[in-house]
Amino acid sequence: MAHVDTYLQATAFLDFEDPIFSAYCASIPTGLAPVELAKLLYLKVRDGFLYDPYHLDIRPSGLIASQICTKKRAWCVEKSIVLAAAARKFGIPSRLGFAIVINHIGVEKLRTYLQKDEIVFHGYVELFLDDQWVKCTPAFDKRICALSKVEPLEWDGKTDSMFQAFENERQFMEYVHFYGEFEDVPVDLMNSEMKKHYPQLFENEFSSKDFSFYHL
Repeated sequence: MAHVDTYLQATAFLDFEDPIFSAYCASIPTGLAPVELAKLLYLKVRDGFLYDPYHLDIRPSGLIASQICTKKRAWCVEKSIVLAAAARKFGIPSRLGFAIVINHIGVEKLRTYLQKDEIVFHGYVELFLDDQWVKCTPAFDKRICALSKVEPLEWDGKTDSMFQAFENERQFMEYVHFYGEFEDVPVDLMNSEMKKHYPQLFENEFSSKDFSFYHL
């Protein structure tokens, strides 16, 4: 495994030194303890973008933190990229995690486009806090949770916070495969896995107001 300092570096995707991204982070107070800072960043990303899985761009140009942070809507991978970049900007090592999940609540519309239950390359983040890697999932904002009638996913900065397995006795999110954690955005793997699972998205063009998908 790479040395922890590797996960502090700026990259072409986690470009936290860009002036646009610096402006995005300008409201974050300085002098906080790392765990408190991480929790603040998590909430900023979780609730700062309306969760939108209907407009996906998995080209390199669509996965850059300084570009994503200017948007009002974002999907889980975009939110994870922003959080990972913000953490590194403030000296907290971060890495990107990806999995295949089955979401059992509120995805009927998305399923019509994906043509299967599995959501491939769902994104989450690991932050290095108090000498351990801790997982968090900043995907679902407060508004989308209210619409889905589930509680927002909280995170204490000390224990892993993935999606709730059950909410009010209803199964909510099921992890069926983990790709692992990455130093940077694995664009080629993301495209190849999505093409394997959703070939129809690569064989046709999708660029409507209701759904768009751009790929390599």
